[in-house]
Amino acid sequence: MEKDWVKIFATNQTFRAEIVKGMLQEYGINAVLINRLDSSYLGTLPGMAELYVHLSQEMEAKKLLMENPENEE
Repeated sequence: MEKDWVKIFATNQTFRAEIVKGMLQEYGINAVLINRLDSSYLGTLPGMAELYVHLSQEMEAKKLLMENPENEE
């Protein structure tokens, strides 16, 4: 992951990460999904789908997650 990107969400259900990513993008927040459940990440435990946002959008993204508790894992 590039410098200045922070993980704000992780789940073992890829579809949940996709939903949260979509919600963030609706509010203009660029989010990157890294799917560590994929077979190319077999050496990493536990397998999670992780969402990253740029440091400059971290606070806004976390606020949105708190305002939408159904998105919490």
